[in-house]
Amino acid sequence: MNNQPYCFMACNSDYQDASVVIFGAPYDGTVSYRPGTRFAPSAIRNESFGIETYSPYLRKDLEDIKVFDAGDLEFGFGNSRKVLDEIRDMTAKIINDNKIPVMLGGEHLVTLGCIEAMISKFPDLRILHFDAHADLREEYLGEELSHACVLRRCHELTGDNRIFQFGIRSMTREEDKFAEKHIIQVKYNLEGIDDAIEKLKGKPVYVTIDLDVLDPSCFSGTGTPEPGGLFFKELMGAVHKLKDLTVVGGDINELAPHYDQSGASTVTACKILREFLLTIK
Repeated sequence: MNNQPYCFMACNSDYQDASVVIFGAPYDGTVSYRPGTRFAPSAIRNESFGIETYSPYLRKDLEDIKVFDAGDLEFGFGNSRKVLDEIRDMTAKIINDNKIPVMLGGEHLVTLGCIEAMISKFPDLRILHFDAHADLREEYLGEELSHACVLRRCHELTGDNRIFQFGIRSMTREEDKFAEKHIIQVKYNLEGIDDAIEKLKGKPVYVTIDLDVLDPSCFSGTGTPEPGGLFFKELMGAVHKLKDLTVVGGDINELAPHYDQSGASTVTACKILREFLLTIK
């Protein structure tokens, strides 16, 4: 792991010294609506230099913690399973070196590669999931490896009542019925987040943030916008609540930067990433 000349702001510690490792997974090979999330990791790094390293919310600075940005994985085209294997191997190296992986997607399917590695080291893993979409389909257009199915595949690894979903407002009837039996799900908002945090204390927790959980009025740069979502301060407040948890990994995904030419969506992703990093360390 060598230092990258182009990193997320202030995340330029040496690998051996870092407690957190960022890496990009620029893949959008199974998107069901509008592509473009493959460009998110580089856009996030570029835009990060437009905001401060200091969080006035937390009164902490990225320059005070040790984070290494490993750059982006390089993927071939048309083979989702191979992409997931590469993500799994990268995640496994990071956690076996006793560091926390934070992945920048890419579409949401990339989360599965991380979970496949995580579950081997943390068999009692819980997943805290923020999203507009349930992502619990058994298959989508005949494909079981799809961003529309990623939490269903994760459930096959974790088992019942170990996935906590918030902000969900789009699903099929079948997904709704599946969630009632197997998932702890809160529709539309963050109601009950404090109770969930209490239940997750003392457990290894993986946090996956699909940025389309945000309302399109404040976050238009995504491939699958869904009206009726959270606003920035709500999501940031939920991220800050993670300080009481044992977060062993996480990801931020589904930014498609070119659908918001103002750059505001990308800056929003940067700030959520900054707050996430400062909260878990």
